[in-house]
Amino acid sequence: MEAGCGGGGPVVVVGGDGGQRRWWWLPVAVVVAECDVGSWQWRGGGCRWWGTEGGGGNEGGGGFVGIARIMLLHSSTYMRRGMLGVACFRRRELLRVDKVTWENGGSSHGLKPFNLTLLKAYHSLVKIRQKGLQYANMSSETVVTLNNMSVTGKSIQECPSPFTYEAAMEALSSLITRKKRDGYSNPNVKYKKLERMSMYIQILGLEEQIADLNVIHVAGTKGKGSTCTFCEAILRECGFRTGLFTSPHLIDVKERFRLNGLEISEGQFLLYFWGCWNQLKDKVTEDLPMPPLFQFLTLLGLKIFVSEKVDVAIIEVGLGGKYDSTNVIQTPVVCGITSLGFDHTEILGDTLGKIALHKAGIFKRQVPAFTVPQLPEAMDVLKQRAHELEVPLQVIAPLTYERLNGVKLSLSGDHQLVNAGLAVSLCKSWLTTKGSPEKHDSSDDSLPEAFLRGLSTAHLSGRAQIVHDSYLGSSNQIPDDDSCSGELIFYLDGAHSPESIDACAKWFSNVVNGKIHRPISSISDVENMEQVCSNGCIQNSNESKTIPKRILLFNCMETRDPEIILPRLVNICASSGCDFSKAIFVPSISTYSKVTSGASLDIPSKDLEWQFNLQRVWERIIHGRADIGVKKNVKMEGAEFIYDDDDDTPSNGEFSCSAVFPSLPLALSWLRNCARENPSLKLQVLVTGSLHLVGDVLKLLRR
Repeated sequence: MEAGCGGGGPVVVVGGDGGQRRWWWLPVAVVVAECDVGSWQWRGGGCRWWGTEGGGGNEGGGGFVGIARIMLLHSSTYMRRGMLGVACFRRRELLRVDKVTWENGGSSHGLKPFNLTLLKAYHSLVKIRQKGLQYANMSSETVVTLNNMSVTGKSIQECPSPFTYEAAMEALSSLITRKKRDGYSNPNVKYKKLERMSMYIQILGLEEQIADLNVIHVAGTKGKGSTCTFCEAILRECGFRTGLFTSPHLIDVKERFRLNGLEISEGQFLLYFWGCWNQLKDKVTEDLPMPPLFQFLTLLGLKIFVSEKVDVAIIEVGLGGKYDSTNVIQTPVVCGITSLGFDHTEILGDTLGKIALHKAGIFKRQVPAFTVPQLPEAMDVLKQRAHELEVPLQVIAPLTYERLNGVKLSLSGDHQLVNAGLAVSLCKSWLTTKGSPEKHDSSDDSLPEAFLRGLSTAHLSGRAQIVHDSYLGSSNQIPDDDSCSGELIFYLDGAHSPESIDACAKWFSNVVNGKIHRPISSISDVENMEQVCSNGCIQNSNESKTIPKRILLFNCMETRDPEIILPRLVNICASSGCDFSKAIFVPSISTYSKVTSGASLDIPSKDLEWQFNLQRVWERIIHGRADIGVKKNVKMEGAEFIYDDDDDTPSNGEFSCSAVFPSLPLALSWLRNCARENPSLKLQVLVTGSLHLVGDVLKLLRR
């Protein structure tokens, strides 16, 4: 009798030859036995094993029974007679599996916590993609007992695995909450945020191990992601095994977790994700619910870094500092505060002093800390808090080009000199405490070679990033001079606060005016389109023949004030002779209610009222009038919209030097058509205002 997949747990498959050699199959968990086994049954997310050696039984799926070995592995993994391998591996690549213990505890997903001593075996499998249930060499004797129903190998092959990457994204999405993100979000809860974080840490068994992470903890308003990225690259070049936790992600949640400079693999992510998920799910109570999204991701990052035994973990604060989830870290090696400004004022306060007090909340007694030059109101608060905690606080000047000795920072923009200077000091302090500073020291004021290598190779997507659209050059035909498309270049920066918009505007103005080099994006395909200069800049052979047109592609959250952000952007660019021909306002694809994978692309229908409001602000700035209306649903065909620089007196108080597109793919398609149909155009598109918008553009350009 055949049956489909039922329940939430994995399916157990027993195959054999001669009744003694048994193969056991599960989507994620793999069991090996060299004894006769009666049957398995799922009960409450666990399993009951009857007929083990000696006639005994083990209930709840717990522990080592007889000579059975139980292990959490990838879905395409199989075992036989105590040997571990993967179908695509050669026989000689099999690994021996030692006897291990499966920790007790059930879950709604049927996946139990696991013993992380098994990870050495798992590391040989991390390149295998999660594709659901797979099996090989199953004999005709294959039998499954699931809730007293027999299931054949054919029906098992058709069963979807509950442990896919998309299932993990759905689980993460269930953790999204609209509650206020501070330490006092709900006065009725029994435990405050950091108290709950400490309890989650205990559930995961991490309380004693976090101290061994040797953390560099960084807070700030702008530049903290860049500073953390520089730190990671420097210490990796110094020979240390690094872990980096940053936020938010642009395309895929795996971006938040880097090991030795590389984004964590899908297999590794699933291993740690489901382990953490089920350990926490088992302990959920009314007073201790599942952690919200960022809290869970913070816990997951700590679990990953502890399990992977990194030498140093560089942790970026999510929001604020004092009540941030990452502040569960009590013994960092060194702390850093990047440039402070106005952001998240509804949570952190409406003055620089209040904001600085939140940021200084990551200071720990007598732990060294570094910051960059700040406005007096902010600096006074940082120094006062440092004095109260006996923290040796140093103010670090921006890095100079002389100290770089001709080496170019991999992250573009003059403001990165501030972040790089802070990163250098943080790394030197960390090496003094935990590393071998004498190996990476220099006799004068110059930087060690390892530091220079790190500063020149650090990479962070969506921050001062330049991408040449390779789609226009994807045709197999070799175009002649008359049919060649124009250029379409995206300048991406996720600036969203007034201070970061200032830095973004200066960077964009300088790079389009040729004042700073333009590093090649990893996404670009420059073959047959550009020559690459020896210094890593992009040089177009037809540059003198093209007409540059600057376009703004913009969106921001409704909590931002476009009346502050947009005028600063326009004024700084205009002062450098970098005027925008047009502006396009578009809703982001990403939503704040769902976590998606990098492969997914759902384009929800959205209300455009906010985008039309941004357009009205833009038109008032450009034309200097308060009574400006806008033409909704302007129909644009070809490049006339770009060429039509509207300098005349408006008729009926309406202008159309900007447009609202109902979706980002439509805007991208229109830009590509303009470039394709106009060989003389070089479209320079600044994408800014939101990291979500930047991530959406990068996702579309990858497709």
